[in-house]
Amino acid sequence: MKQPRSTTTVHAARQGAPSTGLWLIGARGSVATTAVVGLLALRAGIVPATGCVTSRPPLDSAPLVAWDDIVVGGHDIVGTPLEKRAEMLVDSGVIPHHVLEAVRGNLPEIESELRTGYHPATHTGTLADAAARLAADLSDFRDRHRLDRVVVVNVSSTEAPVPALPEHDDLDALTRALAVPGHRPLPPSSLCAYAAFQAGCAFVDFTPSTGARLPALARLAEQQGVPFAGSDGKTGETLLRTVLAPMFTARALRVRSWAGVNLLGGGDGATLADPEKVRSKLSSKAGVLPGLLGEEVTQPLHIDNVPDLGDHKTSWDHVSFEGFLGVRMTMQLTWGGVDSTLAAPLILDLARLAAAAHADGQRGAVRELGFFFKDPIGTGEHSLFEQQRALTAWAAALGTPGPRD
Repeated sequence: MKQPRSTTTVHAARQGAPSTGLWLIGARGSVATTAVVGLLALRAGIVPATGCVTSRPPLDSAPLVAWDDIVVGGHDIVGTPLEKRAEMLVDSGVIPHHVLEAVRGNLPEIESELRTGYHPATHTGTLADAAARLAADLSDFRDRHRLDRVVVVNVSSTEAPVPALPEHDDLDALTRALAVPGHRPLPPSSLCAYAAFQAGCAFVDFTPSTGARLPALARLAEQQGVPFAGSDGKTGETLLRTVLAPMFTARALRVRSWAGVNLLGGGDGATLADPEKVRSKLSSKAGVLPGLLGEEVTQPLHIDNVPDLGDHKTSWDHVSFEGFLGVRMTMQLTWGGVDSTLAAPLILDLARLAAAAHADGQRGAVRELGFFFKDPIGTGEHSLFEQQRALTAWAAALGTPGPRD
């Protein structure tokens, strides 16, 4: 094992080095806590950057902020201390005990940077008031730490789909609607995106919630000169589909059906047990196969809450396909993963890449970051390898003069 370096300075970026704030929505959740502990462990040199694609060629040559120069803060609506959440993740096998013990002393300092998030059930003012408070937290965080920029990453619980409203299409109308007492035109994820853009921060939605996927919010991002990306991090079953489905099309085999069952527990399992909230997740996953196979395909998909599994997730897929002379065949596969372990390094990657996009002067949806998502904003490309090629070319051009496509 590597000898740990000192991690006593958690929030002070190196003198003269570019610095970035990572602001986590849902900062005390499993994914965020794993990302925070992992970031501290990377700084201390006690773990390799396994799972972080920005630490491997060719992305490691891009102009990205160093691990030591990422400052962490966040919003959450629950009060469980970060250290207690990390201990729970040790008990469930997500965080190794020796890793937590090595970085435990730094968690209270990050805890001090966590603020109370927006909750529709407890907020009494207008949404404009809520957005102003969230944006003020972001601006204060950036100013106190003299950060070059801040990336807001949403890793909160999945929301139910929201009905379309006229103000979603027009920024001026949305601004007026937010100031109307008792009117709630934005769900929490979209309000966080609005606040981030108002504060001049990049925004990344790792959830299938609405987030920044509204024309009015896209207009605000353009107006404020900030980038955004999403949606719904691709870590398990869908990741496999985006690799395997192109194999069938490349070999001219016809997929007749692709059924899937997902078993998970923990906070995600409890959230997705809600029939309204699970619609967002199912919708995000459902668009992948038709995009890759070039036609609609029967794809029954179930997500079941099994509390005993905790953060450990199992998925089973059954693929029925047709070959030469119409002969039918099948492929079955099982995926077992630890959700937070798979997601956390991608959160760190996205913080570095979104910050680099912001530093490069990019604004609006960054479609090349679709590599990380089930339902990528700004592109219909779902093949992991095509997405990787696009991301690699985009990263190679960072910091070079000339217009972006």
